[in-house]
Amino acid sequence: MSDMLSRYTLRINNVLLAKLGYIAEYEGRTKNKELEQMIKKRIIDFENKYGKIDLNTKTEL
Repeated sequence: MSDMLSRYTLRINNVLLAKLGYIAEYEGRTKNKELEQMIKKRIIDFENKYGKIDLNTKTEL
C-alpha cells in the first residue's frame, strides 16, 4: 500500500457494513473501494451544488 494513502478507522453498524459488502461485491469492488467511490460521488455532488472546495481557505462552519 502506498504511503500516500491515509488510513481512517470507521465505526459502523453491523447491518450497514453487511449491506455495504453486498453492494461492493455486486459492483466487483472491495468495501474500501466502494466507500471511496461513494465519497467521490458525494464530493462531486456537493461541489456542483455549492462550488469547488478550496482546501487552502479556512472556512468557519
